[in-house]
Amino acid sequence: MKQQRPLTITGGKLVTTGGVTDGAIRLVDGCIEALGDIAAQAGDDVLDAKGQLIAPGIVDLGVFAIDKPACHAGGITRAALMPDQSPPLDYPSRVNYIAKIGKPDLWVHPLAAATSGLGGTQLAEIGMMKEAGARGVATGRGWIANSGVMLRLLQYASMLDLVVVTHAEDGDLVGEAVATSGEMATRLGLPSAPAEAEALAVARDIALAELSGARVHFRQVTTRAALDLVRQAKARGVNVTAGVTPAHFMLSDLATAEFRSFARISPPLRSEADRKAVIEAIGDGTIDVIASGHDPRGAEAKRLPFADAAEGMAGAETLLAMTMNLVRDGVIEMARAFTLLASNPADLLGVEAGRLETGLEADIALVDPDKPWVIARASMVSAASNTPFDGQPAQGRATALFKGGVRVGV
Repeated sequence: MKQQRPLTITGGKLVTTGGVTDGAIRLVDGCIEALGDIAAQAGDDVLDAKGQLIAPGIVDLGVFAIDKPACHAGGITRAALMPDQSPPLDYPSRVNYIAKIGKPDLWVHPLAAATSGLGGTQLAEIGMMKEAGARGVATGRGWIANSGVMLRLLQYASMLDLVVVTHAEDGDLVGEAVATSGEMATRLGLPSAPAEAEALAVARDIALAELSGARVHFRQVTTRAALDLVRQAKARGVNVTAGVTPAHFMLSDLATAEFRSFARISPPLRSEADRKAVIEAIGDGTIDVIASGHDPRGAEAKRLPFADAAEGMAGAETLLAMTMNLVRDGVIEMARAFTLLASNPADLLGVEAGRLETGLEADIALVDPDKPWVIARASMVSAASNTPFDGQPAQGRATALFKGGVRVGV
């Protein structure tokens, strides 16, 4: 799907890495040709943004399913797919297939499985999967317990200049736990694991990142202890980044009361103190990425006793609105919000998108940051509606979406 005619979007507020300014943007041949105080040229299609934000399309780093309707509704133009598929993304042919499935209206960037079958023991053919289209390597839902295997993975990925996306929980400590140890887990009688399982995994992987020089991205860091470790590592110059999903800055383990299985996610919800620590880390720059962790699960997987329910939440539709809460609360500014949602993930994946800059891909979202709506399972367009935010009032929605200069959704 190729842009046929130049498009100039006028009358909006441009969200650049430097801030938010009034202006327009011109899209030609699928790329950003100009932006700022510009006017449409003869023969251009023209769209009046009517004061809305003209922002980069969201780059969602680490989804578990490609769900185009949900992505389009959420302002997402690119999605990095985790390797936890059936079968796993541990062969070049599978990676190559996934790299093409989003066409023509969504960019899909596969993350290669770090180990064969995601078993954590034998490295997969990472070099060949990079050639097939992998934009990174991921350990999947689990942590690689063998430090020797993890070090070899990081050394190999460093040579290939691929980011390693890792799950930060010590699997031996977590075991079959479904909750974080504490008062709530005790009251509910749920199998639980200490929050320190995250810090132990982060500490080990930081040490190996420092040893290997590899780029390591912790897909979710959700506890104060682990965030402090990331903060200290960055201060030493270690090449590590951290992400989080809205559930961990919006909710604490109190949301699991009454055994609400839609709040069964991975990592499990943490204490209120840890939730506040995540917000602090977003504000001070310790956290680099906010992603949806989109993992749609049907009723057959969620309408079960809490401990038996599948983990995961449908997050693509609510990602933007939940991040807008941070802006309204004064935690971050609007430009920073789209750095977390778009430009930082694009940089980690090595794609020329995620920012409003001339020459980059024309992946654009028009956003009304104040548009009120209520998150309702019955009206979600996702493949499944397993959201812990059901019934919650929200503000902020994408009203138009463009991939390579062509309108694709909303």
